[in-house]
Amino acid sequence: MNNINIENIKNEEWYQSIVEDCQAIITETVFISRQALIEGKHQVGERICADSNFKKILGGRGKHSFLKQIIQDIGIGRSEGYSCVSFYEKFPKLSTAMDSFKEQKNISWTKIKQNYLPEIKEGKEIIELPKGEFNVIYADPPWRYDVDLSSGSTREPENNYPTMSLDELITFGDEVIKKITNKDCVLFMWITAPKLNWMIDVLNAWGFEYKTNLIWDKVKHNMGHYSSVRHEILIIAGKGKCAPTCDGKTIQSVDSVQSIEKSARHSEKPKEFYEIIQKLYPEGKAIELFNRGGAYNNYWTVYGNESTTNK
Repeated sequence: MNNINIENIKNEEWYQSIVEDCQAIITETVFISRQALIEGKHQVGERICADSNFKKILGGRGKHSFLKQIIQDIGIGRSEGYSCVSFYEKFPKLSTAMDSFKEQKNISWTKIKQNYLPEIKEGKEIIELPKGEFNVIYADPPWRYDVDLSSGSTREPENNYPTMSLDELITFGDEVIKKITNKDCVLFMWITAPKLNWMIDVLNAWGFEYKTNLIWDKVKHNMGHYSSVRHEILIIAGKGKCAPTCDGKTIQSVDSVQSIEKSARHSEKPKEFYEIIQKLYPEGKAIELFNRGGAYNNYWTVYGNESTTNK
């Protein structure tokens, strides 16, 4: 068996059987993962809407302000919370809904929101911009991917939060960035390797010049199209006077590669990067954009349609 003819083996029935069985396993696993996410979203909507006290006091879905408050207290983004409620209201019996979706096993939470739920105006409300100008910006843009990750990945970004195209991110520069940044400002911006080709266009539109980067080594491996990817890039860019305001010893104490095991929550970044920024800019007036939870501490102002504590 030292001189194996791979092409001949590939045509063998047993070989084809292995390939087909493994493909079926992968397909079924992806489906089960997606289904679990969909069931979880439906259960959240049901828990809110079906509660007898909630129904009695607020008439089912209730007034916008009360629904907004309970979603905030639960700790999920507003648009996601409204989607859960809308999902349950439109499809109170989940099994019937799952059978009716034309996508069948290819259904995902993103496709349900896009194709089967009414537009949620509450999730599109205009969030008031924070007051003042900031000289430290920390951003984790929701990059939209060109490839259809849903065909082979359970970690599709839009299963977890709304994403933005290159044009939308460029427009965000005029609508938000340029209105809240000081003439002297540093930007820390997360980007993944597949979206590096968007970096310069976004930086130019936001008014920043590339300086350097930090690398987050996630320790655990992740599925990739060309290799197993376990790193993410934190771009450092600036305009005007943007150098760190701490002493030189502190600057040299920051390793450009941070090896920190990733959490189970999709896209969540390690708290250590907040601390690095605070060390480099101890007196900074700082804001985190695209925030999906709440402020890390009092150093930060947060802004984002998935944030629970815009201020």
